[in-house]
Amino acid sequence: MPMSYQPHIKADDESDKTVSQSLSSNVKVAEATVHHVLEQKGAEVVSTGPDNTIGEVVKVLRDRKIGAILVLDDSGAIVGILSERDIVRRLADTPGQTLPQTVKELMTKAVETCTPAEPLVRVLRRMTDGRFRHMPVMDNGELVGMISVGDVVNYRVTALEYEALQLKQLIVG
Repeated sequence: MPMSYQPHIKADDESDKTVSQSLSSNVKVAEATVHHVLEQKGAEVVSTGPDNTIGEVVKVLRDRKIGAILVLDDSGAIVGILSERDIVRRLADTPGQTLPQTVKELMTKAVETCTPAEPLVRVLRRMTDGRFRHMPVMDNGELVGMISVGDVVNYRVTALEYEALQLKQLIVG
């Protein structure tokens, strides 16, 4: 006669436990930092000089498929940031006269930065509160990358896809 029910016994507690995710492979959302995003996207930063024209920068933004460019002086120090939004506002104010203007005339001079160790949640809050979408990443006074809202979304989507895959593998076996 087959048994359909077996009571819980001590030996049941001694079985090997498995986990579908590990700390190293999947960082909790609250613990994710700017460093994690830079690991995924890379540290390349596109920059321009303050004396370049808006016409030159628009081509770089288009060709590189980016929404903002850092403005660096001759020594490599950040002196500003120029976004598509800055350019569009100026186009509305000076139609037909914007492209010959210089970057230093349009750039945002007060640039907020973050560090690689800063939690993503805090960086996103600063971006949302400040109404900007790009932030340079500085480590001990050195520019080490640029992070955008899109980079953070991409990082999180990739993490969610990984979690879904792990769950599917756990269910399927």
